[in-house]
Formats: sequence, C-alpha cells, structure tokens
Amino acid sequence: MGNKVVIAMSGGVDSSVAAALLKQQGYHVIGMMLRLWSETGREESNRCCTPDSMALALDIPFYVVDAKELFYSTVVQSFLDGYAQGVTPNPCLICNRQIKWDFLLNHALALGADYLATGHYAKKQETEDGKWQLLRSTDRSKDQSYVLHVLTQEKLAKALFPVGEYPKPEIRKLAGTFGLPTAARSDSQDLCFLAGEDYREFLRRNAPEIGHPGPILTRDGKTLGEHQGLAYYTIGQRKGLGVAFRVPLYVLAKDAATNTLVVGSEEELGSRELIAKDVNWISGEAPTESFRAEVKTRYTAREAWAEITPLDVNRPGETLRNLRVRFDAPQRDITPGQAAVFYDGDLVLGGGMII
Repeated sequence: MGNKVVIAMSGGVDSSVAAALLKQQGYHVIGMMLRLWSETGREESNRCCTPDSMALALDIPFYVVDAKELFYSTVVQSFLDGYAQGVTPNPCLICNRQIKWDFLLNHALALGADYLATGHYAKKQETEDGKWQLLRSTDRSKDQSYVLHVLTQEKLAKALFPVGEYPKPEIRKLAGTFGLPTAARSDSQDLCFLAGEDYREFLRRNAPEIGHPGPILTRDGKTLGEHQGLAYYTIGQRKGLGVAFRVPLYVLAKDAATNTLVVGSEEELGSRELIAKDVNWISGEAPTESFRAEVKTRYTAREAWAEITPLDVNRPGETLRNLRVRFDAPQRDITPGQAAVFYDGDLVLGGGMII
C-alpha cells in the first residue's frame, strides 16, 4: 500500500490535526487548500480560505488550488437554484460530491497521492470480501457521516478520516500537543460562502428575483397574510411569519407552483412519509426489497426508524435510484432539498435527496 496522502486543509483545528496525525503515522503528507468563490469585497470573510490555513506549522508541502468558478457553478448556483425552486438545499452535499470527492480527489491523484484525507468526523473499514464501509465517528455529537453518504466504493477506498476515531475535546488537546495555532480556534457552524451571515441576506443580494410575495394560507385555504418570498422560510419555522393567530403557527409546506406558504398548528406539523431520489448506495449494491433502517433527514436531526421501499425495478447494470420512506412515527422537519440518509447501527448504507 502507498503512503502518499493529500490532506484537504481549511485552516481549522480538525484538518490541521488530521495532517499532524498522518505525519505521525508515517505518511508522506501534502497539504492542499481549495480557493473557493466569495462575493467581491468579502473574500477575507470566506472561512474556507483564510490565510492562516497557509501558515500551519506542520512542515509539509502545501498547495492552493483555484476552484472559484467550479465552486460557484456547482455549489453556489445549486444553492440559489434550490431556493428559486421552493426547496431548502444543502450545499455541503453538493460540495462533498463534486468538489471534495471529485475535483479535489482528482488533483490529489494527479500529484501521485494514494489517498485524500479530510478532517471529517467519520470512519471507514474494510470487510472480509474487500468491500469498504462508511461508519459513524466515535464522537457522535460531531459525526459527519451524513454529508459523506455520497461516497462510492472507489472514492471511499481512497479516503482517510484521521480524526474520526477521536472525541472532539481530544482533538483540541492534540492540536496543543502538536503546537498548532488552531488549537483554540472555534468551530465554524455556517456555510463557508455565507461567512456567518443569514442566508436570506445572501439571497437578497445574489438572487433578488426569487423574493416574490405571496399568500400565507392554512391547510383549509384560509388566507392569513402575505409572505415575503418562499425562499425566506423553512419547513417547521415558527418565528418571523408575520401573522397573528389563536395558536402558534408553523410552516407546513411551500408550494412553488402557486407561490403559497402553508402554515398550521404544531399538531399539523410533520409527516410519516418521504420520497428520496438519486440514491447512492455505498456498497454499490441496491436493495431489491423493502427493509428497515434508521433514517436521518437533516444533518442535525435525530435518526428515526422507517420502512424503506424501492420504487424502481432493477435492470441489469443499473442501480436503484428512488425510494419511499415510511416512518414509524411522524417527523417534524422533512424538507425537500435535504438528504435522507440510511443507517444500520453505526454503518452508513447510503442516502438520497428528499423531493
């Protein structure tokens, strides 16, 4: 097995400790940072591109790769398009599929690397028959396997997740042990191109045409007021609706065809069923019959048990792409544009986009 690895570096504590751990384990480590798109005049706010990521005291070769145009055309544009279509997109899923584990992986392989490593909190293991499995991280509170469900066997074979075995407090201690200036740096919780800003302000600047006012209706068709644009609301939202009612109201649905925001009481919130499209199975083998698994419908959501049923008929050489998910109990925050990810204990089976 080769020992040359490219580590995707963001300037944060996780990726810098991952690089240090790889060096400690005897790998020949090369740091690589992607220069991502930022709005003009706001470049220094892009947290994935801060200059301190170029000054890590690791004594390893370091490269910066320009990915501005690709990042905008794939990640940012899909973010804008999703809101224009009335869904709530998750750009981190697009970024992992097309930027980190395609564009960046190809750059790593072009340098002769055997692996691409990241600071994701996840684990992988090889089965007796040579298959690769993706597993949740040791630290469940930081687990990032949800966004990695897009990985295939070929890409998982090339992946390394050095911090996945550690709890986050231990990673911070290791950063101090390694003498890394990122030891006390706080975690970034927002999308890199938003730089801490509310996404609504980003949309108002970059896609003002999608903010068309429309009616706010109850499920039985009663008009309660006017919304400011479907893009500015999310399923399950309670505050900021701008309407008064006898009970607290929540966003139940967004109808892009009629530009209608549907609201209702907490008792009306939630659904027991969803359809997922473009499903990726990490094993490379799609199920042909219904099965039970735990399902996560948002990165921060708790897993819930459900019956998962294939919708398409398998054909030779083709992979099943669409599924129906029927939960044992109603789920409050099923949101089109997010991913439904399937788990068997710690094992990540795969996932697809909620429609």
